Amino acid sequence: MSAEYRIEGLARASGATVRTIRGYLDRGLLPRPERRGRANVYGDTHLARLRQIADLLDRGYSLAAIKELREAWDAGRGLGGVLGPAAEVDGPWTDEEAVRISRAELDERFGGEPDDRAVAEALELGVLERIPGRDDLFLVPSPQELSVAAELYAAGVPLPAISGHLRELRGQVEQIADRFVEFTTEHVFARYPGHRPPTEGEATEAASLVRRLRPLAQRSVDAELARAMRLFATRRLRRRPTGEATPPEPVGTGEVALPVTTIQAVEGLVGAANVAAFVTAATERELQARTLDALAPTTRQSSDIPQIG
Repeated sequence: MSAEYRIEGLARASGATVRTIRGYLDRGLLPRPERRGRANVYGDTHLARLRQIADLLDRGYSLAAIKELREAWDAGRGLGGVLGPAAEVDGPWTDEEAVRISRAELDERFGGEPDDRAVAEALELGVLERIPGRDDLFLVPSPQELSVAAELYAAGVPLPAISGHLRELRGQVEQIADRFVEFTTEHVFARYPGHRPPTEGEATEAASLVRRLRPLAQRSVDAELARAMRLFATRRLRRRPTGEATPPEPVGTGEVALPVTTIQAVEGLVGAANVAAFVTAATERELQARTLDALAPTTRQSSDIPQIG
């Protein structure tokens, strides 16, 4: 005999809240309960459906995509129709799993001192998300992103600079993503008619294409980022002490590479923060000395000329 629940019992059995269950009913994600007198009665079908929804949400699907999946399945369509392109697009685009972090752990990773402004900035950027009813706990959608921020902070980059960099980077990456989607839509998905629902075969093929595009987008960006990092890291960091000698810049670039040992010696004399100023002052002093040496013979020659009168 199948179990029967009132809405409060269904909430306890499924782990969802009564409010969530009612929201799913309003969205058409759950079948209507059986009406008995003044009471609504739910069964095992409702419990199984709630667990399916929770599983799909954990995998990154939106409620809209879940509804499409359920409607297709209930209509008896095949796997291609159920896992259509819309569901694939709404599915997870990363293997990362969200984690939770306490406020105490967060403060410890970023200097040990509470910084409400930095937390507010992280919430605005989506690096952190609030958990309802918990002021001391946050959800981290991308642990990798938070880890990068922590590493930069440990290296000496201020939190406002990290937030500003993320804003700038996000805008640039969104432009790349938008262009990639536009490019693939124009050249790949234009073959599918937009005036009618796709057939099961078309839906299967389109879903397969979306799955193939995910790693393609990531690989193309990774390759170009690696190329650009080689270019700019060589250009900007070669004059820094890296422990290895670097070839000098071509004449005419306005940049001259100094031996690592020289830089380290200067640091020992004046400190790392004053290396540039010291080298500049020493260079100017040398130029002045050479100018005086060049003028000195002229001065001596003029003094050897016999005076008339």
